[in-house]
Amino acid sequence: MSDVDGDFQDGFHPNPDDPSQPLATTLKPLTAATITVRIVKSFEFRTAKSLILKDVDLVHTTVGGLMEKCREAIKTTPGFKPYRTIQLDTLKLYTVAHGHKTTNLIINLDHDEWILNDHDKTLAEIGAENETELSFFNREAYEAFKRNPEVKWD
Repeated sequence: MSDVDGDFQDGFHPNPDDPSQPLATTLKPLTAATITVRIVKSFEFRTAKSLILKDVDLVHTTVGGLMEKCREAIKTTPGFKPYRTIQLDTLKLYTVAHGHKTTNLIINLDHDEWILNDHDKTLAEIGAENETELSFFNREAYEAFKRNPEVKWD
């Protein structure tokens, strides 16, 4: 409800320009970030499951190290059983906190320069920060989908 001046008296009314409200990227240090990795099973059927990783050390974790961490989580986390047979070999930046998201729900098909080919770079070196989102997928399936980006329903 608002009073006569139009000011809201109750409820949550965030103001993104208010400097007293910190950005999500500043809430955690680079050594204890939360990141989301979309594990992509099928581009055509838009089949993906999000893997939330907490307390990731972006300063010391390499791209290759993150890939191994994701593979281990897929092997041991109950909800990922259907994803265990996929050959996951490529990580691509999806978005960083407060960045623009694509209309594709599992991967951005543009910005191929966001594919993380150097497995020795740290996540901090590639620009990851708290609440960064990445996609983990099979590169061959990705390239085939880019050539023919047809979404299937059955």
